[in-house]
Amino acid sequence: MTWRQLFLSLVLCTLACAGYAQDASRAELAVMRSLHPVAGNFVIRDFTFSTGEHLPELRLHYRTLGSPRTGPDGKVTNAVLILHGTGGSGAQFLVPRYAGELFGPGQPLDASKYFIILPDDIGHGDSSKPSDGLRMRFPHYGYTDMVKAEHALVVDGLKINHLRLVTGTSMGCMHSFMWGENYPDFVDALMPLACLPIEIGGRNRMWRQMLMDAIRQDPQWDNGSYATQPQAGLRTAVDMLLIAGSAPIALQDEFPSGPSMQDYLRVQTPKIVAHLDADDLLYQVASSRDYDPSARLSGIRAAVMWVNSQDDFINPPYLGVAEREVRKMPQARYVLIPASRATHGHGTHTWAAVWKSYLVELLAESRPAGHEATGHR
Repeated sequence: MTWRQLFLSLVLCTLACAGYAQDASRAELAVMRSLHPVAGNFVIRDFTFSTGEHLPELRLHYRTLGSPRTGPDGKVTNAVLILHGTGGSGAQFLVPRYAGELFGPGQPLDASKYFIILPDDIGHGDSSKPSDGLRMRFPHYGYTDMVKAEHALVVDGLKINHLRLVTGTSMGCMHSFMWGENYPDFVDALMPLACLPIEIGGRNRMWRQMLMDAIRQDPQWDNGSYATQPQAGLRTAVDMLLIAGSAPIALQDEFPSGPSMQDYLRVQTPKIVAHLDADDLLYQVASSRDYDPSARLSGIRAAVMWVNSQDDFINPPYLGVAEREVRKMPQARYVLIPASRATHGHGTHTWAAVWKSYLVELLAESRPAGHEATGHR
């Protein structure tokens, strides 16, 4: 799959997490055809947000693969929670480059052995979000609210009493650290992909703020009550997202000249803008404001395999944050994947072929004593 083919899908998931691989292998496509996800909606009644705001009904959409199994102690042994990135949904993982590498027979998260949970977070996908009608009157959710709702879906909605693994990409990566802190005895293993476990600041906060300012300062936005989408603001937002999710080696290979890139953007930017809702995007990007797990990392009891890529604009490795923070966690390993033509910038998190060997190691190392990987029916 060329960068030209991938570029649009990166932005439609805002932070490089959606889309389909056009050159998937026959084996990957066979896996995709064999998957039959079950979709559903879980409604949480009278959900109160950390701001004090309230929704009488909060809808969480989800998909599942496989069936839960329990061990002799009645604990579910094979449930896996996979969390998406900003602007994405659980559907982003049902693509060849992810599901085709992980969910098939004999693969690391074989769907005939594991119970795989793919939620759409608050404000995303088919879950409750501002564009449903409330617009800027929708509660101003943060990561704390999103993780609280994920837990309610797992425990109250799906009746799962234990998770074998929590893994996530970008925003889902950050939520993974929060799961380890908030529910330390509920999870065996964590695999955060493409994030840092500190408050979002510096350049990462800067481009997010610039994106939000561009939308709010567009007169067409009209305090969120627009009749038509604020085009100028969204075009600038797309510019920010393209840079944040970019893969520098692939971009250089695919667009070696100014005119080639200019021609591409001239055609594709309007298509990308047409798929975005300004209020939904504002809420999605703003939701990270309450994120900072750094003070409680030492309380994570799960085994952690934390993977970032060297060419990630959003989480630049030269800050030295990861090497410092990983030492706070009792059972954590940090892996930095070198930049190459196999990596995809921040979006490397969804290209499972690049990092799935580390997932295999994590599952082997974190297997609870006395339990098989998938338990009993």
